[in-house]
Amino acid sequence: MEHRITLRVDGTERSVTVDVRTTLLDALRERLGVTSPKKGCDHGQCGACTVLLEGRRQLSCLTFAVAHDGDRVITAEGLGEAFGDGGVHPVQRAFIEQDGFQCGYCTPGQICSAVGMLDEAEAGHPSHVTGDLTPPATPGGAVPLDDEEIRERMSGNLCRCGAYVNILAALRETVAAPRGAS
Repeated sequence: MEHRITLRVDGTERSVTVDVRTTLLDALRERLGVTSPKKGCDHGQCGACTVLLEGRRQLSCLTFAVAHDGDRVITAEGLGEAFGDGGVHPVQRAFIEQDGFQCGYCTPGQICSAVGMLDEAEAGHPSHVTGDLTPPATPGGAVPLDDEEIRERMSGNLCRCGAYVNILAALRETVAAPRGAS
């Protein structure tokens, strides 16, 4: 059975007819030609397909496209336009400056996950390793992000090339940057 849906992908409203069993990842890549989310494992275990769905990180291989009719989807390709200054998001810039990628296959998912992770921490959402669950004395109750917090929060994104040291450095740089700096 097919269904017509509309998605706001990277700031552009796009309509497409999909089989009701089509994943968001397949709708993006195969039907809409948006190739920044990658099909790595197709089982939600690698994070290469991570996008921001209504502002929250989501594994696009694990959700049906029809469940998100009308929703806003931001991929790594659209991050700069949606949240950045001058077409490059601060997380993207940090990945470039810290050489946080090698082959680049996992990079779009890593970057989308990092943006979602930073938003979650800023909103005060604890992780498995957050030591003190009382609201921190930081503005807005943000959870401070040390290396252990960053590693835990990014643990769902695999890098087959092993660029983890540079990914951590990129995220450390992003966390240290003053709010609003790009």
